[in-house]
Amino acid sequence: MNPETVFRTLATHRVIPVIAIDAATNALPLADALVSGGLPVVEITFRTAAAAAVIQIISRERPGVLVGAGTVLTVENLEKAQACGAAFGVAPGFNPRLVRRAAELGMAFIPGVATPTEIEAALELGCRMLKFFPAGALGGLKALQAISVPYLHTGVRFVPTGGINAENLREYLSGKHVAAVGGTWLATKEDIEKGAWEGITSKCRQAVTIRDAEAG
Repeated sequence: MNPETVFRTLATHRVIPVIAIDAATNALPLADALVSGGLPVVEITFRTAAAAAVIQIISRERPGVLVGAGTVLTVENLEKAQACGAAFGVAPGFNPRLVRRAAELGMAFIPGVATPTEIEAALELGCRMLKFFPAGALGGLKALQAISVPYLHTGVRFVPTGGINAENLREYLSGKHVAAVGGTWLATKEDIEKGAWEGITSKCRQAVTIRDAEAG
């Protein structure tokens, strides 16, 4: 899938479950729970040893799910993610080397930004979708609106992540410059370890309901 198609798909779903998962055996039950909840998209973070295997399993066995890799900190992470079937990569910060390598690989990549300087550096390298992280700690939607105003004419859009939950989801989605949001609350490590698949599905359905209500 080419990067522009990936970005459009993410902007269509608008809510991206961000998942840290310890056991590859939970990959398919997790994917099925997300799909049942109306969110066939997932960002598997490279914070666990199982991440690469989980990406590979879901991308191979559930081709209808758009799978991405999160916490991509190195070129090796990026290349491994793509080799395992990830359609996109996400980083908490802005690393020009990663942005350039993703472009060489033809892989959709969303670097993290927190300042105008980082936004400008990302735009210079052709990025048009940026992760705003950690959104809550940086001041939430109000801060993002303020920091992004000088750049909106470029077409850049943001994926705020960090501190987002069911209570403030609609507020974040109301931002015209917000393409999508990332959230860990949809499927926590505890949920996955307990096999609380119905609970994950329920939280995804709630998020979809909020999203659709905002779209109005």
